[in-house]
Amino acid sequence: MNTVLGRRTRILAATTATAGLLLVAGCTSDDGGGKKTAAGGVTLVKGGQLTTCTHLPYPPFQSEIDGKVQGFDVSLIDLVAKDLGVKQVVLDTPFENFKTGAFLNSGECDLAAAGMTITAERKKNVDFSDPYFDATQAVLVDKKSGINSLADVKSKGAKLGAQAQTTGEDYAKSKGFDPVSFESSDAVLNGLRTGQVKAVIIDYPVVQGWLKDKANASAFKVVDNLNTGEQYGFTVKKGNTKLVAAINKALGDAKADGTYKKLYEKWIGPYSETAASPSAS
Repeated sequence: MNTVLGRRTRILAATTATAGLLLVAGCTSDDGGGKKTAAGGVTLVKGGQLTTCTHLPYPPFQSEIDGKVQGFDVSLIDLVAKDLGVKQVVLDTPFENFKTGAFLNSGECDLAAAGMTITAERKKNVDFSDPYFDATQAVLVDKKSGINSLADVKSKGAKLGAQAQTTGEDYAKSKGFDPVSFESSDAVLNGLRTGQVKAVIIDYPVVQGWLKDKANASAFKVVDNLNTGEQYGFTVKKGNTKLVAAINKALGDAKADGTYKKLYEKWIGPYSETAASPSAS
């Protein structure tokens, strides 16, 4: 997806279905689309599915590939859906709603998965799962720019870009920048590619995936890797303790049986035991 969808909510192709024999006996039924109870007593906003809000594109965590939403986040939430005996369905929604929990509170989604950093401010509006990924911010520049650090960006008076409503944008502002805001990670990178900005601050895993393209790697480079102590978590409506417990169980099981490592290496890159912390911050 190369254009921003504005404030519309778009229903995307469901990820791998896991319903059928996994459904537990005694689940409630409501063909009218009302709330249903899945395994573990988890109440879902729509029967037979775990509805996930995200914001596309944000590879390698979630993006449309061959008409289907795929990525690291998607694969992890598929594990939750499997445990609940349902399928995952993904909705593409504006990122600003993730900070407020709007779509969770309105009952449009069960959870949000969008490479979202756990912060004290966000915890006021949503409940987070255990962290599942340790993230750093990268400073990416055009190789011809003469910029070799974030300090160079400031000293040269160069325009800096960041995705709106993200911790990357917050970090830039905390360092005295007035960053150009873009609606998505793709838009940030396109802004750099087209010369709208000379440098961008963006999550390093996104840069890793982007630089796998030889054309991008030949023209752009990472000049700073900023360890901001960020961790990603999935979010649910405040007070939805049963769904948080289900997510945390799936994450714990995946780490214990090697599934997490396998998915990490598929979507992110080489795995180390410090790739994600086992308990919430």
